[in-house]
Amino acid sequence: MTIDKKNHSDTKNFSDLKLLPELLKTISAEGYDKPTPIQSAAIPTILMGKDLLGIAQTGTGKTAAFSLPLLQNLMGTKGGLTPKSPRSLILVPTRELAVQVHKSLETYGRGLSMKYAVIYGGVGQAQQVQSLARGVDVLVATPGRLLDLLNQKYLKLDKVEIFVLDEADRMLDMGFYRDIKQVLPLLPKKKQNLFFSATMPRDVQDLAHSILTEPIKVSVTPQSTTVEKIDQKVLFVKRENKMKLLLHLLENNDLYKVLVFVDMKHMANKVSDQLVKNKISSTAIHGNKSQGARQRAIEDFKKDKIRVLVATDIAARGIDIDGITHVINFDLPHIVESYVHRIGRTARAGTTGEAISFCTDYEKSYLFAIEKQTRARIAVEAQHPFHAAEVSTAKTMSVGKAKAFSESERRNRPHSSRSRNAPKARGGQSNRSPQAASRRGRDQ
Repeated sequence: MTIDKKNHSDTKNFSDLKLLPELLKTISAEGYDKPTPIQSAAIPTILMGKDLLGIAQTGTGKTAAFSLPLLQNLMGTKGGLTPKSPRSLILVPTRELAVQVHKSLETYGRGLSMKYAVIYGGVGQAQQVQSLARGVDVLVATPGRLLDLLNQKYLKLDKVEIFVLDEADRMLDMGFYRDIKQVLPLLPKKKQNLFFSATMPRDVQDLAHSILTEPIKVSVTPQSTTVEKIDQKVLFVKRENKMKLLLHLLENNDLYKVLVFVDMKHMANKVSDQLVKNKISSTAIHGNKSQGARQRAIEDFKKDKIRVLVATDIAARGIDIDGITHVINFDLPHIVESYVHRIGRTARAGTTGEAISFCTDYEKSYLFAIEKQTRARIAVEAQHPFHAAEVSTAKTMSVGKAKAFSESERRNRPHSSRSRNAPKARGGQSNRSPQAASRRGRDQ
């Protein structure tokens, strides 16, 4: 069964969704009045106890769409807690998203007598183990740390009533397929399953099929489309002029809360350092930063202590920050879906925003693939001092060997270091060993 957002246009406020008074009071106190399409479609389905397959981009209110009914369903079956055993599990791909979802649960459920915990790698486990000791109602976890604590007998999953797999496509792209497959047999067979993904390539569909039982499908945006309220522009520039162009754009004070994306960790540091040297408050966030440094950077950006946050794709999902005025792709992504997720950091919660992409000759084929898959032509902005006319007029296939991949193509294509005769992973699985995948999970 497929539910389309048009079927829920008559849902004018949250009270129509039959949520608990305690939840409605909190929602009202947070300033929310009308549910988003994914919330209107998903909440009634989850309240009925049905399995759900949700397809929604970031910035659509997805976390509340599963958190609110999850809390209500747990209240309906509430009993005593069992040591080390959560009553529900929310599995997410990154530390940032884990922290964000945990904060949302504490916010939405502050009127309920429930206990929440979050576990992720990159920090010591002692405090996390302590938080699980007496049992919790909701556990938010990344795969690596979850498996670590399961293997050490600090955690059991035999009491899970509701299982949520969030950002499934990102999970697989980060190599967590085997981790997820190790977790699934440890869960009770009888439970409610909620599966969310921004895109649905074949390997994600196969994973959903293995988890869900007669699910109701909720889709509120087509795959690989972009948010309508985002004003998108592309600026053609020579590679050596990118930093000059960024500084030029930031002379405009209308760009007052800016998220800049780069491809490489060292470039994030380099760009941020150059901004600071030019008296523009900035910091960088990427995988080599400690969890504490990453969280401080996010909090400083939220509170407007810094104007520019420079990030690798680790920040493309899971960072829910209102008021980002501009997203700048300093480097165009070579994965088409990453473009959609990046620019989705602006124009959130019904606001407008602007996405600006720099494009060099090498990146022009990336631009072509993005426009083809999103079915939208990105407007060219030539009125800037570093406009490269030779790049704008060059034929796409004559400007280098760059090629853009969808996420599923990227996961399944052979690595350059692998023999041409080496077998591909089955079912979209990563060729990493379980141990390697677990180590990767601890780093997220």
